[in-house]
Amino acid sequence: MNLALPVLVPALPALGAAATLAVGRKAPGLARPLAVVPVAVSAVLALVVALQLGTGQTLDAATRLTPTGGPDIALALHLDGFSSLISVLVGLVATCVQVYSTAYLKEDPRYPSYAALVSLFTAAMFLVVYSGDLIVLLVGWEVMGLCSYFLIGHHWETADARSASLKAFLVTKLGDVPFLFGIFLLGADAGSFRIPDVLAAASEGRLGHPTLTALLLLAGVAGKSAQFPLHTWLPDAMAGPTPVSALIHAATMVAAGIYLVARLLPVFLLSGAALVVLAVMAAVTMIGSALCALAQDDLKRVLAYSTVGQLGYMAGALASGDREASVFHLVSHGAFKALLFLAAGVVIHAAHTNSISAMSRIPGLRKRVPDAYWTMGIALVALIGLPPFSGFFSKEAVLTAAEHAANGEALTNGLGPASAVPQAAGWIVLISAGLTALLTAAYAARLFLVAFHSPAGAAAAAPKVLPAADRGTVVADHEAGAPYSPELDEADPATAEPPAMRWPLWVLAVPTMGFGIAGVRSDWLPALLDGGSLRPSAVTAVTGTGLAVVGALAAYGAWRSAAARLGTGRPAPAGRVPGQGGAPATEVIVADPGRTLLGSLFGPARHGFGVDRLYRALFVRPVVAAAKLVRFLDREVVEGYVQGSGIGANLLGRAVRLAQTGNAQTYLSALLAAVVLLAVLVAV
Repeated sequence: MNLALPVLVPALPALGAAATLAVGRKAPGLARPLAVVPVAVSAVLALVVALQLGTGQTLDAATRLTPTGGPDIALALHLDGFSSLISVLVGLVATCVQVYSTAYLKEDPRYPSYAALVSLFTAAMFLVVYSGDLIVLLVGWEVMGLCSYFLIGHHWETADARSASLKAFLVTKLGDVPFLFGIFLLGADAGSFRIPDVLAAASEGRLGHPTLTALLLLAGVAGKSAQFPLHTWLPDAMAGPTPVSALIHAATMVAAGIYLVARLLPVFLLSGAALVVLAVMAAVTMIGSALCALAQDDLKRVLAYSTVGQLGYMAGALASGDREASVFHLVSHGAFKALLFLAAGVVIHAAHTNSISAMSRIPGLRKRVPDAYWTMGIALVALIGLPPFSGFFSKEAVLTAAEHAANGEALTNGLGPASAVPQAAGWIVLISAGLTALLTAAYAARLFLVAFHSPAGAAAAAPKVLPAADRGTVVADHEAGAPYSPELDEADPATAEPPAMRWPLWVLAVPTMGFGIAGVRSDWLPALLDGGSLRPSAVTAVTGTGLAVVGALAAYGAWRSAAARLGTGRPAPAGRVPGQGGAPATEVIVADPGRTLLGSLFGPARHGFGVDRLYRALFVRPVVAAAKLVRFLDREVVEGYVQGSGIGANLLGRAVRLAQTGNAQTYLSALLAAVVLLAVLVAV
């Protein structure tokens, strides 16, 4: 293979970002081609590299970047089936996002900087995927964090966007500090930062601190991949533009942590304690995020909590020792989650609100956005995990991996002994994943039914465009007290969605529907990865699908019950939705199956079980109080001494100035008096 091809994959988006920043404002007509073309070419090159590399092959190439006095830092490539598969996903999603953004942010004056940051974000993820050196990987890791800060805060004029971008940056950096020490410790133990050398050291048992190293790395993974307890930044990040959410959630930032653990799984297999910690982290993340998703009114926040939970599935597969199942779910999730977010953007464009309760009151919404309606339905079925969509096969692969680990037969596929995975980790993942499958089906069905099939909205015919009066009623209308992450409305609801916002949906619908069957039926996907089987076992397939069906039917039954109570005028377990601009004259009751299903848990789940409030009490307030104390000491004590010394010198100067009269006789008289005084003193 010509090494120029894999080198160009991350280089082209980076060059495109620089070119877009350089000429975007001076020549706005060039901004869109410079944003789309380099990323699209990189996507094609990533596919060519994957095809040329083939299955069961690896490619390593390196050149020493700099000596360090210890392990050298090398500009290295490490290509195998995992990097090939994920790079194709990154290229596909990034291209769809760039094309979609040309219409979604058509009137945005800051589009050139936005497009440049998306290109740089894409280049950084390609660097993480292709890098064969942990320090170079760390560069891409941190560039993604910086890009996410600017992209989440794209609408910086709003307080929500500013606080969300800062929160994302600080929380992920909190995990990156121990992550950095973990990389240093790994390099010191292995004698190299090269990934093949590290894996060789792990297989030979030459790592002196495997548990400590794994736990330090997990801190960074928890921050980047939004796992408990560092998951709180991701729902708030919905204040950024919707295409950015698609990119972050599907193929870049949050996927980076899972990819890193998959790449370094032999290191984690050396520590059963670290695997149990990872399993517990995944279990809490899966169940907690699914409960939160079932209570959200903001469409994008539902999808955000969904992402957190699906990342928990991937982490659970890794805790069970099967990185094949984890990466399989990462790729299938990347396709259908990108589709969900881009379809959500079309719905938000038409409805001018993120609130699913407000959408339920818009007549004929599903007929107004047929492309988004059908593709979102496809993606939600894949999220639930029903056959024959890709989510079914990847979810069942995770459950199968957990089942084997619970039985002491972990599917490590030659990366380590099956006994390296504690059975406790398998049971934790298996039970929590089964419960999450049920909850996932419930919140996915709730979203679809409330947003598109509400009795209030379904009865009317679809308008060509929303009337002006309706627009004024719907904008920023959401359920009272519900967390809400609005972004600035830049789309005109009087115009239908352009093709640039529609055809990426159908492009992503293809892998959403067919990737699972294509990957498992012909066994090319296992051959591309570690060679193990990805076919679901009969027990987990029946159990997982049954739980998903039960969850969907429970949500449907609760929704029908609430809708029936509304129709008969009886009180329903529902939320009251205020109109825009204060308390309305009349309140509209929206049937919400989430309230029925969660009961007393609905309120805590809606607010993330108070984790943010807990962090504010434990960390934010003490830090703010300490900062105020430091400010007081600096201004009132330290600065007091400084000002006091200045005042003393000033007073001394004034006293000395009084003696400087400018009269020579006075000076001679003082001199004569001093001489006489000295003479008397000497004589005595």
